[in-house]
Order: sequence, then C-alpha cells, then structure tokens
Amino acid sequence: MPPTLASLVQHSALKLTVRAGEDRLDTPVRWAHVSELADPVPYMEGGELLLTTALTLDAEDPEAMRRYVRRLLGAGVVGLGFAVGVNYETIPAALLDAAREEHLPLLEVPRRTPFLAISKAVSAAIAADQYRAVTAGFEAQRELTRAALAEGPNAVVARLAAHVDGWAALYDTSGSVLAVSPEWAARRAARLTADVERLRERPAPASAVVGGTDDRVELQSLGTGRRVRGALAVGTGAPLGTAERYAVHSAVALLTLTTERSRSLQAAEQRLGAAVLRMLLAGQPDHARAVAGGLYGGLLDAPFRLLIAEPVPGGEAKEGGEAPLAVLAETLEAAAARAGESVLTVPEGPEGAERLVVLAGDGGAVVAACAGYATREAEEAGLVVGLSAPTGLIAAAAAYKQAEQSLSVARRRGRALVEHEELAAGSVLPLLADDAVRAFADGLLRALYDHDATGRGDLVASLRAWLSRHGQWDAAAADLGVHRHTLRYRMRRVEEILGRSLDDPDVRMELWLALKTRGDGTPAGGGPGSE
Repeated sequence: MPPTLASLVQHSALKLTVRAGEDRLDTPVRWAHVSELADPVPYMEGGELLLTTALTLDAEDPEAMRRYVRRLLGAGVVGLGFAVGVNYETIPAALLDAAREEHLPLLEVPRRTPFLAISKAVSAAIAADQYRAVTAGFEAQRELTRAALAEGPNAVVARLAAHVDGWAALYDTSGSVLAVSPEWAARRAARLTADVERLRERPAPASAVVGGTDDRVELQSLGTGRRVRGALAVGTGAPLGTAERYAVHSAVALLTLTTERSRSLQAAEQRLGAAVLRMLLAGQPDHARAVAGGLYGGLLDAPFRLLIAEPVPGGEAKEGGEAPLAVLAETLEAAAARAGESVLTVPEGPEGAERLVVLAGDGGAVVAACAGYATREAEEAGLVVGLSAPTGLIAAAAAYKQAEQSLSVARRRGRALVEHEELAAGSVLPLLADDAVRAFADGLLRALYDHDATGRGDLVASLRAWLSRHGQWDAAAADLGVHRHTLRYRMRRVEEILGRSLDDPDVRMELWLALKTRGDGTPAGGGPGSE
C-alpha cells in the first residue's frame, strides 16, 4: 500500500499531531511538497501533502483561510502540514476552523521535525511500496508462467483473476468467451462481445476501458502487428495498482504466445494438411492417416464434408484488413477450438490466395459456423462457398468434385453458399438457365416457331402435349382437343421440319428440355404476342 496520512501520523520519529480532518487520514499520499506561496495551486498535481510555515499567508484572516483551504481541496491536496514555532507558535484559529469546516486533514508539525524528514519518510514509503509492487509483479509473472506451461490458458485466466481480486475472461477472434474465472463472471463476460469486436478492428496491441467505477473492465488485445488473435478482459472495482498491472501485462504476453503460432509452424501445418488432402484425393486413405498421425484427431475416421471457398471478383481485402479467405479460415478454426473439434484447412493457389479447401466433421460446429458466416457476412466479404455432401475417406475425391460443383452453381446463381444436397434434391432445370442452353433451345425450336407463326398449325403446342404424355396418342390428342390422326400428322411434320426422328429417345429428351428451357411459350427471337 502507498503511504497514507495515517501512516505518517503513526511514524514515531515525525511526532505529527492531527488537528483536523481525522476522518480522512486513510487517503494515500503521492508526494510531500513544501510551499510558502499564498496560492500554490498552479504547482499542484493532486495527492500531495502540502507543508508550510505560513510565511506569506494571512493565517489569522478567517475569510482568507476559507478561500485558501477550498483552493487546496479543489487542487486535490490531501493534507496540510503546518509547522509551529516558526512564524506562529500555534496553528491560527482561522486556519484551524477553515480546515475543520472543509474536512481538510491538518497536521501540526513540531519545530524539531524538519520538513525534509517528512519528505524523506514519504519518499521512502513510496519506494518501499513500489518495490513491493514490483516484487509481487515478478512473483505473479512466475506463477502465471508456470500455469501457462503446466495447464494452459484456462489456468492463466484463473490465476490472473485471483491476483487482481476480480474476474478475468479470454476471448477468441470472434468475441466468444473461451475461458472465464470465477464462474459467476460468465454472464458479465458474455456481454462484452461487441466491445471485443470493436477492439479487434484496431491493430494490436490495443486496449480499452469499459464500464463504470463499480464495474470497471479493461480489455487488452492479444496478438502482434495487425493480426488480433483474441482479447483479455479484466474486471475490477477500481483502477489496477502497480502489482496488478504487472500481472495483467504478464498474462497478455503469455496468452499471446499461446494463441499466436509462429509463421513457420503455421506454414508447416498447412504443408502437412495439403499433403494429407492430396493423398485423400488420390485415393490413398491409409497413407493419409499415416502422415496425419494424431494431428486431426478422429476427423479422418468419421463422416466429414469438404468445402471450397473462393473470393468473388472485387472481393479483395479492404484497406487495413485481412483477406476474406484468411478471415474465413480464422472463423472456422475458432469454431473448431470452441467445440473441441478438429479441422483441416488448406489454402490453394499462389500464397493461398485463390481458394480455401476445408475438411470438417459432418454436423459439427465448423460446418455450422461456415453456414452462419455465409449467411451473415460472406456476400459483403466477397466470398462464395461450395459444400459437399457427407462422405468418408474412400469417397474424398467425389466429395471434392461435389464441392466444386456446388461452388460453380453458387457463383452462377449469385449465392454465398450452396450445399450439394440442394442440387441432388432439386430440379435440373434451374441449372440449365444460362445463355448457352437458351441459345441451344432457340436454335433447336426456331423452325417450329417459324412454322406456327404463319398460321399453318400449332406444332409447338402439339409437340409439348405429346412429349408430356410420353407419346400416348389418345391422351395427348384429348389434351389438345383434336383427333389422334391430326396429332399424328403434326408429329410427322415436326420430324420433317427438324430432320429428326421422334423415335429416338435422345431427340425426345433434347426437345423436352428445350421446351422447358423456353417455358414462356414465345417464339424463338420473338416477344409476347408474336405467335
């Protein structure tokens, strides 16, 4: 604890006597300052014990003393030491009354006690307090380091909360709580997600203070350079002291080391992941398992999904921000860490800039995080994602093709994410809705539309009805309201005009798809009402 007025009064060598402000003696003293000025306030910083002999003061004027005392209090002076036996034999009544009225601690300093002795006592007490704080800080650093090495980040958070006599919480890059201590602080920590996200937008190291005097929380970013790997929150009822500050700084350094992997290690893991993925795609699951070892846990033994993500044109990183694929990779890895899952992420292309391939457990937190990210942010971030159906090691190559197919459809439809199940469960027709297929349909059916436009028959409608009835003459003729011989004649005209046989199933399939693609019923190259 820093020196207080009470500790100075109890100092046996100083012989100080309290004459006013007895209820404020527990106030800390930042320094002892001697001044004989009538107005020393411009030279005060707050927290001082002011020492004077009243050489220039009109200490017997009640009104002057009231103004003097009030100005001292306004400047943050914590106490006044008045030397007796120098200019005044006793403390003047005017000064004594003013100090008592304003509750300013007033200490009587005997003639045999020099001001220098008081200054030395304050200085020595401050130095001793700082030494204790530094010693306690180093001890906290050692304890936190042992906890980090032996037990990990959770233990660091628990030890830090005990050292600051408050609570502490560790957050990942998304603002989710990874660890909190004590347990009662979990709700308070969860309410700081928005503040953590704002802190993430600033280059590390960054800090912020939120809350009020009774609920003061300091936030510290974890990471180096622009890459913020997480955040640490420390909640206390008052500003941190020197020893507590040492502990917090030590925790920030240790947690940064545990969350910030070296670039060489990260690159090595990515190369290993790329090798495992190549083996899976080459149909070598046993070799992939042997190379991966226990790095990915049971990921390779359970049903998994493959997802491929690419930036859309114009989806580059914003100024001062990270590339969209890097942000997605961090989001998925953070989700895996929170859920205790394994995930394999492999950047592909020059410096991993073209696409991201991810292998994640089916139905797990990583796949859910990817879907959530796509729904909330991927379009704005400039990403498009394709997701395979659940599969196993033997079918990894097929899953990769499924993810690529889903990615292609998502890109063509302007979707942020497409799952392969959507393609298998839906219709093939939406997949044909592009300019190349429409051009094919127009070219195939143009002669029939031109024939119908002359008013010599309704070959297009007849062909549609006949194909929809699978070539059943009576049913199709009934749908059209004509005789079946009329329908047979029209179908022969269709064959003559197109130069194709309707007995060929491939021809029937192509005509049906062309009719469905042209589903508006308009002539090729025509508009509404041109029939």
